[in-house]
Amino acid sequence: MTIRVVIGDDQDMVRTGFRMILESQPDIEVVADAADGRAALTAVTEHRPDVLLLDIRIPRVDGLEVTRRLSGQDTPRIVLVTTFELDEYVHAALHGGASGFLLKDAGPAMLVEAVRAAAADDALVSPVSTVRLLCEMAPRMAGPQAARHPSEPLTERERDVVRCLARGLTNVEIAADLYLSLSTVKARLASVQAKLTARNRVEIAAWAWESGLATTTA
Repeated sequence: MTIRVVIGDDQDMVRTGFRMILESQPDIEVVADAADGRAALTAVTEHRPDVLLLDIRIPRVDGLEVTRRLSGQDTPRIVLVTTFELDEYVHAALHGGASGFLLKDAGPAMLVEAVRAAAADDALVSPVSTVRLLCEMAPRMAGPQAARHPSEPLTERERDVVRCLARGLTNVEIAADLYLSLSTVKARLASVQAKLTARNRVEIAAWAWESGLATTTA
């Protein structure tokens, strides 16, 4: 299946570079690009992409607002391009529905990985950079009022699954690590997502770091 992508960035060179890298892959098609957030929203409506690759600081309508407006829709998965810890928007983006993050200086391989991971919805997008970002931000996010309370306590097995997720593991890797079936992992994550009213895996991972679960041992 071909992954349909819209690129949103105000820099012509960035859009051109991303397009060249992605279109060199046989399973990825760039269906449109946009120089501002308003145009990106229009492109999503017109083209119904699988993934929106979006600069978090895109002008007119910024990446956070674009993400908020698209939240709850089946498509697209949103990958926000960020400057990492220097970006004060990241904390809000974690809870705004973004599927993950791509660093501005990421190489071609990471860009392709981010798009494929988002489309598959089976991993934290760009696991290395996203998990590193969560680790770096944990001290700032943590605190008695920082993390939401689940509607019901997580079971011990759910907590184990979430710890693995927070480390950036895919469902297949979690299953192997915990000696569970893939269907059991998916069921546990679905239960956690409902208890936290989280939009996606990245928001679950953010909660794990904020609550301190990610840094505790079983």
